[in-house]
Amino acid sequence: MMAAGDVVEQQEQPWNRQRLRSTNERLLLERLRAEGPASRAQLARGTGLSKPTVSSALAALESAGLVREVGTHVPERGRTAVLYAPDPAAGHVLGVDVGRSWLRVAVADLDGTVVARSDVRNQARSSAAMADLVVATARRVVADSGMAPEEVVHAVVGTPGVYDEEHRRVRYAMHLPGWGRAGLFDRMREELGVPLEVHNDANLAALGEYTYGVGAGSRLFAYILIGTGLGMGVVSDGRLFTGAHGLAGEIGFLPWPGQQKPERLEDAVSGVAVVEAARRFGMRGQLTAKAVFDAARQGDDAAVRAVRLEGERIAHTVAVAAAVLDPDLVVLGGGVGHSVDLLLKPVRDNLRALTPLRPKLAPSRLGEDAVLLGAVATALGTAREVVFERRSAVS
Repeated sequence: MMAAGDVVEQQEQPWNRQRLRSTNERLLLERLRAEGPASRAQLARGTGLSKPTVSSALAALESAGLVREVGTHVPERGRTAVLYAPDPAAGHVLGVDVGRSWLRVAVADLDGTVVARSDVRNQARSSAAMADLVVATARRVVADSGMAPEEVVHAVVGTPGVYDEEHRRVRYAMHLPGWGRAGLFDRMREELGVPLEVHNDANLAALGEYTYGVGAGSRLFAYILIGTGLGMGVVSDGRLFTGAHGLAGEIGFLPWPGQQKPERLEDAVSGVAVVEAARRFGMRGQLTAKAVFDAARQGDDAAVRAVRLEGERIAHTVAVAAAVLDPDLVVLGGGVGHSVDLLLKPVRDNLRALTPLRPKLAPSRLGEDAVLLGAVATALGTAREVVFERRSAVS
């Protein structure tokens, strides 16, 4: 007795048979990727395809280098079965996180496993120098991975600001002077020789946290990125929400009532704001946000007051997100997120005083890798399809 899929296959015209075979192969590949290694019999039961159809599709996928044998399964009764899984080495992706202080670059296989990476200080003095640094670091990481450059199928760059596709430039990257020049990313694409997408860093951090971190399974969650600047990424039912013009989550532009003149929220909620508050309260010396938080852990009064103030301001940010989005989870991340252990109590205390809306709060599980891993996850979505099409076409 033939399965429904096989009846369709018999009725298809010859010019449609290749399309059906491709559909079956894609179905099996996605099933293996989602649920792990499986045998022919398990795949037949799970997809509704007949065993001969599954065997034929697996043979084609194996010939194309898209799946491989990964072991055997010994059932209580019956013969030992070969287990199949997607071949992660069928292609690779490049993820890049461009920040004011650090540049992080990674190469990952199609399973999302990072096979090589480099974190370097961003000491570039111009946008051109920063573009050169991105290209040089990416080339070095690809070389360190031991693969040929053409094995990298797709690349994604995370950056502060919003990429304007029409004018081929980044807008609103306030902390990266000159980074908004037109043509910078076109030049990087050309020099790297790989298709390259550009996305906002907070959006990628949210996707990274959804894919690999505490956001997994959340219906709607907001990732608040607190570092040199301030941003927010929103993931709803597994999909990024970016708004009509890609500006959703640019909460740094919200007004904040400063003592001397109105400020932006970003001026009040950031690593820079923590340092400025600590100085106002009496801390001296070469200060960084990390130094202030470390001092607060040691009980330094000025540092404790600065951290408490930061908690109050973050609570206002969370209150805005709660009122507008109704998230079931708010994740605090970025450079300041490293010290969320000190911030959670003042944030929660102030949130109770500000609003009856209190979403669950959690620190980022990925820390400063959130943007980079979000770039990898985004690149994988494109790369897996590109690899399938390329290899299926020649198999």
